[in-house]
Amino acid sequence: MHDMRRTKAQLIEELQRLRHREAHTDALAREHERVERAMRERVKELNCLYGISHLAQNRDLPLDEMIRQVGELVCASWQYPEITCARIRIESQDSTTRNYRPSAWSQSSPISIQEERLGEIEVLYLEKRPESDEGPFLREERNLIDAVAHKLGRLVQASRTEAHMRVLSRELIKAQENERLRIATELHDHLAQDLAALKLDLGELMEQPPPPGPPMQQRLAELTEGLSKAITSIRDLAYDLLPPGLEDLGLVRTLARYCADFANRSGLVVDFFADGMEGVRLGFETQINIYRLVQESLTNVRKHAQAGQATVRIIRSYPSIIVRIEDDGQGVDLEPRQDEFYQAKKMGIWGMRERARLLGGRITLRSRPGQGMRIHIEIPLENMNNGA
Repeated sequence: MHDMRRTKAQLIEELQRLRHREAHTDALAREHERVERAMRERVKELNCLYGISHLAQNRDLPLDEMIRQVGELVCASWQYPEITCARIRIESQDSTTRNYRPSAWSQSSPISIQEERLGEIEVLYLEKRPESDEGPFLREERNLIDAVAHKLGRLVQASRTEAHMRVLSRELIKAQENERLRIATELHDHLAQDLAALKLDLGELMEQPPPPGPPMQQRLAELTEGLSKAITSIRDLAYDLLPPGLEDLGLVRTLARYCADFANRSGLVVDFFADGMEGVRLGFETQINIYRLVQESLTNVRKHAQAGQATVRIIRSYPSIIVRIEDDGQGVDLEPRQDEFYQAKKMGIWGMRERARLLGGRITLRSRPGQGMRIHIEIPLENMNNGA
């Protein structure tokens, strides 16, 4: 009876309230569905990035296989995975998913290391889908493809670094073995034979000493000269193994003494000059690497340049230290094939370049036929003021 007595206006008002409640319930359901759908998309994106990180930890996985699996992860992470395909191009490698074909609905992102562009990752829909933030693609998918491109760049950089380290390790082992062979040959073929000959000569003198006089003096002079050559050979070996006085005298004085000794031994005029090096503290690793760079440069001049004079300069020029070695030799036609010259390890330049890199620096060569060669090495000061 109570309901019968309600007015028409009251019934309409109650009906409106019911409709509003129903509309609010529908809006909540739609919002819940939207949030749930967005969460599912975010979970897929996180799975993609986690999957790439997991692949990166597998050092035994070849780079081409890693790129292929990244493509599969990407396809599974987009809003419509059933119609998604991908293509990843990095340098000479071109990897596509099994269902790949060109499409009008695509988005892409460049793959780069620093400022070097290596390639591109492209994600495509094979069928038309409703318009969204970027064509049929979500704003979050743009963020994801950029993040994947960045990770791929990092993966390629890590792969390059690892390959470079393997090359360096092989070269280090090879250099160690070559150095051991050189020292063993020097000791066996020169020092050991010279000392053995001296021993025999001394034995003959002891068994049948010649009478005093000029012949005896000449014989003793020959033996003394032989001993002097043996001592010089030992000193040369010591110089090659570890420069004497480097830690006590410092780099500049040690280089000055080495250049003077090198000039005496080789007959090459070597002019050494240092400027602004007072108060510069260098760690032992830095000193030995700079010393080896100068040593290798002068050795190259003696062996290849047919020069009469060389100049060695070490200068503090903030924010770097500059080492310059020049000669007046025959020079080479370096400009057209400088990359080949570096990569082919000619004249030890490859090893010198790696030493400069270890110090955070760089090495450049300038040469022309008949105009000698200039080796310019520049090393940042902040990489050297590190104590011992």
